[in-house]
Amino acid sequence: MRLVLASASRTRRNMLEAAGIAVATDPAALDEAALKDAARRDGLGADACALRLAAAKAAAVAPRHPGALVIGADQMLECGGQWLDKPADVAAARAQLVLLRGRSHTLHSAVAAAEGGRVAWQHVEPARLAMRRFSDAFLDAYIAAQGAQLCDCVGAYRLEGPGAQLFERVAGDYFAILGLPLLPLLAFLRDRGAIAA
Repeated sequence: MRLVLASASRTRRNMLEAAGIAVATDPAALDEAALKDAARRDGLGADACALRLAAAKAAAVAPRHPGALVIGADQMLECGGQWLDKPADVAAARAQLVLLRGRSHTLHSAVAAAEGGRVAWQHVEPARLAMRRFSDAFLDAYIAAQGAQLCDCVGAYRLEGPGAQLFERVAGDYFAILGLPLLPLLAFLRDRGAIAA
């Protein structure tokens, strides 16, 4: 079965390909801000919002790929009841890191699979991360080294890179923290017959 990833994320595609899964990419063009606003109005938590976004991406792209299984994914960061998005610029990235410094937050990573516009499966995986109380000097050096890359990820960090130095404790699935609950997805793909069991 042909697999399509409804995302432009290199990290998600690399995770799938590293696991031996051949996947095409076709990013969904959705108004994520509007979907998040609607989720808030509907009283959803960050986990349910992440699921809604992942399912919406998969369902939006699936009709363009008849006979394929389309995978959508999204991630929400929640800290003290506040939802954080990808920072708009380096100044916003710095503000997010200052907000998260010395605090714990939860990443809700969701994945969904759709065929023909219908969502066939979905899963959300939480991870809990605690940032250390890093110095302003460390923060300045980190921002100078990472630059605009900080705007590519919610929370302004990549755990798989120098962002690991921001943390004192991480509890949760590593793949989910990177943005895709890979092991549950692989189990679904095996059950569905999309990959070898």
